[in-house]
Amino acid sequence: MIQLKQAGRFALGSRAVHRLGYGAMQLAGPGVFGPPRDRTEALAVLREAVASGVDHIDTSDFYGPHITNELIREALHPYADELVIVTKVGAVRGADASWNPAQQPAELVAAVHDNLRNLGVDTLDVVNLRIMGDVHAPAEGSIEPQFTALAELQQRGLIRHLGLSNVTASQVHEARGIAKVVCVQNHYNLVHRADDALIDELGRLGIAYVPFFPLGGFTPLQSDTLSNVAKHLGATPMQVALAWLLARASNVLLIPGTSSRAHLRENLVAAEIRLDATAMAALDAIGGAARGKGSEE
Repeated sequence: MIQLKQAGRFALGSRAVHRLGYGAMQLAGPGVFGPPRDRTEALAVLREAVASGVDHIDTSDFYGPHITNELIREALHPYADELVIVTKVGAVRGADASWNPAQQPAELVAAVHDNLRNLGVDTLDVVNLRIMGDVHAPAEGSIEPQFTALAELQQRGLIRHLGLSNVTASQVHEARGIAKVVCVQNHYNLVHRADDALIDELGRLGIAYVPFFPLGGFTPLQSDTLSNVAKHLGATPMQVALAWLLARASNVLLIPGTSSRAHLRENLVAAEIRLDATAMAALDAIGGAARGKGSEE
């Protein structure tokens, strides 16, 4: 049995969850669009994740669209009391699989109701406002109308907690002036380190930081460094990349995704990996090298 408890817990709203969770995005078809290649395996992945101790699942009704939420409901409903399902709103999918902004208050309200219906719940545990910005990078600008609309739904009892995704530090500050923020989900990994200061600030505030693309962005040179550390530890490079994120800060919560039970098990083992000072220094240097080249991609 994989020991997720070895990575510790951190508060996500009113509950403390294991720091290694599961992201459901990859359960949809190619390009996060349409049905899964293997529906039976997709359902099995969800059930094994929860059986392994995962108590934090990340999803959205624009994955598929609707596909991942429908799979989660089929596999796991009625949900265990300790399970926290985090969803996000702020985009819709076009017929061509495009990702399109849906940021008007009425669109956000409709998205919340879609999530409620497809997950089969009366109240959503956590809803992240996903700002489109530059798609995978945040852009400055007020988010007051959008976050206020979600705060009103929270006051009506349709949402327990609110979070943010793809945002800047100033947008986090603006949102916190409207309602409590329990998590921030941004692009971050060993190479893409733009949010280092934000992670530390959120940690001081008791706010969870949830990296998306936690395993993306390695160049061959950086992969060589990662592979060497992994070989020394008897682990896979991706397990070590996840372990580094867990070691980076205690408020980091991980949601690596997969559509394979075998890959799920590999990811969860990262909770048991301990990195010594030498390994951490080598891994930290990957991000420093990327910044030195003027790129964090």
